[in-house]
Amino acid sequence: MFNKNIKLFLAAAAIGYAIYQFIEGFIGNGIFLCFLSFIFIFLYFRNEIILLSFLRMRKQDLDGTERWLTKIKNPEAALTVKQQGYYNYLHGIIYSQKNLTQAEKYFKKALKLGLNMDYDVAMAKLSLAGIAMQKRRKREATTLLQEAKKLDKNNMLTEQIKMLQQQMKRI
Repeated sequence: MFNKNIKLFLAAAAIGYAIYQFIEGFIGNGIFLCFLSFIFIFLYFRNEIILLSFLRMRKQDLDGTERWLTKIKNPEAALTVKQQGYYNYLHGIIYSQKNLTQAEKYFKKALKLGLNMDYDVAMAKLSLAGIAMQKRRKREATTLLQEAKKLDKNNMLTEQIKMLQQQMKRI
């Protein structure tokens, strides 16, 4: 809800005041302020709106996810690069139910900006492979499917990959 620069300023101010509290002998206050600054630092790297959007996504509530994501105004200024990747990743998942061209744009932008987890990258590539298959681009779909297969180290997407491979054989 705060800009990323404001979060850093609040964290620095809390640490500064915590040091002052330690010098004055108020150890409890200093420890509390250190914990408070850790919360601001955590929220710098993990945006609270995106975390709430992922909670909505877990409940399969795409409308709620989209409502939370629309609260982020100007994501280029308010989010770090990785957060922008997840912002576009979530939009890609939402639009994969509505508009495939729009979803493809969001997934490609998310991959370009970067995602932290290999599973998320594999899921984005798998979704792009499905979109490419529906648009009759078989070569692109096979390369994306192979890349998704390499990234899926925990074998969580094996069923979806096999299903897409079977559908590609029919084309």
